Amino acid sequence: MASLFTGKVLVVNNSARDELDTERELGRSLENKVLLLYFGSGECPRCREFSPLLRDFFVRLTDEFYVERASQLVLVYVSRDETEEKQSKFLKTMPKRWLSLPFKDEFKRELELRFAVADVPAVVVLKPNGEVIAGNAVEEIRRLGPACFRNWQEAAELVDRNFRLAEDFDEVASRSVTDPLRRLKYKLSKEEGEEEEGEERA
Repeated sequence: MASLFTGKVLVVNNSARDELDTERELGRSLENKVLLLYFGSGECPRCREFSPLLRDFFVRLTDEFYVERASQLVLVYVSRDETEEKQSKFLKTMPKRWLSLPFKDEFKRELELRFAVADVPAVVVLKPNGEVIAGNAVEEIRRLGPACFRNWQEAAELVDRNFRLAEDFDEVASRSVTDPLRRLKYKLSKEEGEEEEGEERA
């Protein structure tokens, strides 16, 4: 997947605005991951409605507060913002792990043509080898939320047995806390029943 951005620069959405421009840096960030290309704009009404959903979707899959470890997922924002200031303003509200192309990079237009993006918002989902999993996953993300990543993971042959949402662990944790209490209650009830049965026989 890093080959898609060979010779290009990707900017990390952190306060330092770190740039990934070497083959090694791009490979470490993109290889063996499902890649989302988010074509959008901070000024577009439909994008303003969808972007918070995409932000939460991404966070729930990559933030260790929600998952045991970050999923094999990376997102590159392909801006249609009118100015660099508007792009920066929009990105400040999005996750720090997002990547983006520099505002003046004409490669954004090449990506639009390559993946036939006619309107925004659009989310193109790619396998690590660059094959398209979904031409536009906006409605899928709206409908299924983080669960749709499992489908992409299988399609991309990224078998990750450790992928579990936080609620799965909450369920396990609640069982581990209450099970001993239930077993103790059952044991006491059983002993009381045996004592009553013994008294009746006497």
